[in-house]
Amino acid sequence: MPKIKTHKATSKRFKLTGGVKKKMTQRKAGQGHFNSRESGNTKRNKRSDIETHDSLVKTIKRLTPYN
Repeated sequence: MPKIKTHKATSKRFKLTGGVKKKMTQRKAGQGHFNSRESGNTKRNKRSDIETHDSLVKTIKRLTPYN
């Protein structure tokens, strides 16, 4: 049985947590540029990771089979 190729962009954007339930996390959007106009609270809130929605997890796991 041949190996399945990992979708590299997906593997860089999503991470599995180390807990028992193995939840998937991702970075919040909008951190690339044009951040000078945003308040300090908004910039601080965007630094944290969020949990990926359940409807996307199945697709992401198919794209990253060895994570």
